[in-house]
Amino acid sequence: MSTIVFFIFAILSIAAAWSVVTSKNIVHSALYLALSFSGVAVLYILMNADFLAAVQLLIYTAAVSLMVVFAVMLTLRGDICESNTENRSWLAGALVSGSVFVIIALVILTNPDWRVLAEPWTSGGSAEDLSLLLLSRFMIPFEAAAVLLTVALVGAVILAKGVNESK
Repeated sequence: MSTIVFFIFAILSIAAAWSVVTSKNIVHSALYLALSFSGVAVLYILMNADFLAAVQLLIYTAAVSLMVVFAVMLTLRGDICESNTENRSWLAGALVSGSVFVIIALVILTNPDWRVLAEPWTSGGSAEDLSLLLLSRFMIPFEAAAVLLTVALVGAVILAKGVNESK
């Protein structure tokens, strides 16, 4: 049963990611991005990575997708239906991304040291362990990332609204 669910959500995630790239409406692209993030969260749940699934849903699906939609809405000028112009160089992009995929796959498959850990992981990986690390050892980088994201959001809103120069 889990294999069927995996294939359903894997195909859903890939189709949504394809729709992000090919959609002519930029708002629809942002919504397809949220759908793709949600599908990946379900895949994390199937791999018993509950913390990653929660982070995927809270950070990417909710926060990042919402920020992208707000950025699109704040900066959009003109007709939404023609916001994504058609790009005719998709063949070159497909060739470059395919060749990068093949090179990375060859490097991973030909190096036996990368496939299996030399010794099993015994340090745990539960949400409790990660939260203790985030709130003790890595608290300063965690807070710095939060401040950086807040400053980036404020900067995006300022750029979107425009600056009125009154002399």
